Amino acid sequence: MSLEMERYEDWLKRMDPQDPMYEGLKAVAGDEAEIRERFAQELSFGTAGLRGKLKAGTNCMNRNVVARATQGLADYICAHGKEAMEKGVIIAHDPRHYSKEFSKMAAGILAANGIKAYTFDDLRPTPELAFLIRRMGTVSGINITASHNPKDYNGYKVYWEDGCQVSSDVAAGIYDCIRVLDYFDGIKEMPFEEGVAAGLIEILPPSRDREYLDKVKSLAIHEGDELDLSLPFVYTPLNGAGSIPFAEMLKERGFTNWQIVEEQRDPDPNFTTVGYPNPESPAAFAMSEALGRKTGAELLMATDPDSDRFAIEILNDEGKYIPLNGNQTGYILVNYVLEGRKDAGTLPSNGAMVKSIVTSTLSSRIAAAYGVEMWEALTGFKNICGRIGELHDRGLTYLFGYEESVGYAACEDIRDKDGISAGMLVAEAAAYYRKQGKTLFDVLQEIYAGYGYCNEDEPNLILEGLEGAARIRRMMEDIRREPITSVAGRPIVRTIDYKDGYKGSHSGGDEDIPASNVLRYFLEDGSWFAIRPSGTEPKIKFYFYAFGESAEEAKAKNEAIKKAILERVQAVE
Repeated sequence: MSLEMERYEDWLKRMDPQDPMYEGLKAVAGDEAEIRERFAQELSFGTAGLRGKLKAGTNCMNRNVVARATQGLADYICAHGKEAMEKGVIIAHDPRHYSKEFSKMAAGILAANGIKAYTFDDLRPTPELAFLIRRMGTVSGINITASHNPKDYNGYKVYWEDGCQVSSDVAAGIYDCIRVLDYFDGIKEMPFEEGVAAGLIEILPPSRDREYLDKVKSLAIHEGDELDLSLPFVYTPLNGAGSIPFAEMLKERGFTNWQIVEEQRDPDPNFTTVGYPNPESPAAFAMSEALGRKTGAELLMATDPDSDRFAIEILNDEGKYIPLNGNQTGYILVNYVLEGRKDAGTLPSNGAMVKSIVTSTLSSRIAAAYGVEMWEALTGFKNICGRIGELHDRGLTYLFGYEESVGYAACEDIRDKDGISAGMLVAEAAAYYRKQGKTLFDVLQEIYAGYGYCNEDEPNLILEGLEGAARIRRMMEDIRREPITSVAGRPIVRTIDYKDGYKGSHSGGDEDIPASNVLRYFLEDGSWFAIRPSGTEPKIKFYFYAFGESAEEAKAKNEAIKKAILERVQAVE
């Protein structure tokens, strides 16, 4: 009998028949491919913890996997002593199936292990959790969320006391505690209500929400008469956690002419109106566009289900809504923050920003023009915000961090991507420039004209399952075995393979980047591209950035480079 079949039979015998996923486990008897998918391996920590489809199995998200992970985290915290246990853990969740149940179970497991657990009365944005970890001084945080994934996914993000998602070292320590545990035995748990009655579980009051919103509002660059607060725009939370805090923020900032997509206002674990709740996808804006055309909106904004990702559509000079990718929104935010702080006299002489290694270097040019250093980090905000302590050590002041996958961290007190604060700054920027007779489209064109026309494209290949993962590995092996030395008739002048780590340089000292499965290629004119398998999704991702003297030239160059690289990679079977 194969290992995965042995695991399957073991789960059939030991799983609680009352678990809603038990019948689904019984139903796949005889389906060798499905059993292999569920049991050939275990979920492992990626750039955002555990993430997988909701079903029974070691390679899936279910009660047993979540309970085992939480017991492992509890053991890791207990090993740090009584003080860490008393500091406690904050637990949040998104609107997905089982999110609330998993969060209450996690609280009960922590409480049974003598660790104080803090929860919310309902779903909350991921960035609020990240903020409150440092604000309250807890040792850790847990968020039950699958971010922007489809409805059949869920996930388990773990944060540490610095307010960032756990670093690789901490994740490794937690995993060492998890992997020695059984999925069914040895897990301590008490009922949620018993934990509350014993004072081991505390439901956080609304005043904590107020603290988070006050921090977001404190990030304002311009206020009052500097803004046209009658700016017409539309917001959608995509049936996620953003509805209440985003609306509250807009009202308190004084915006008077905005609409919310009613069908997407309330939480919906099936994401019925959108299907794939990823604001990066233009399809997610279909209902926003319809409402925008009806109300004359100049800006459309969206957050994903846990409200950490944020994306926009704007009107172009032809009056049509166009989606901005994460890089383009990043250009606007980087430029707006630096321009505003310079005008206000609050731009420090030792300023620094952080972007991921696969995010456009056009923002580095903008930063340099203001005398601000742009540091790089691996993808994921545990890496981007993880730079903050290092920047402090080198006498630098953190101003902003972002990555191309529509994530933005506007201050060091919220050490994760934050769709609420990003939304506030974009709405504010649009209102500020509108007062000057300009649109965000106008501003983006000015940025290209001033710093170089860049064409950005980020295609990916979705290859699901174990076979898909194996093919992605073969693709990366093939490229390393036969290196790319030219593309579309243009020579590669520099290659960075991050598999063994990389050391760059800054005026503040060396910039160490840990090992990662990423390849990056540079052309003579500043154009470049990168290839990276995703750590959380069944994808291999590509990032193309071409510079030109005009938008047309940059686009043509990028299309040629993209075509050549995708053909090369897809030829690998």
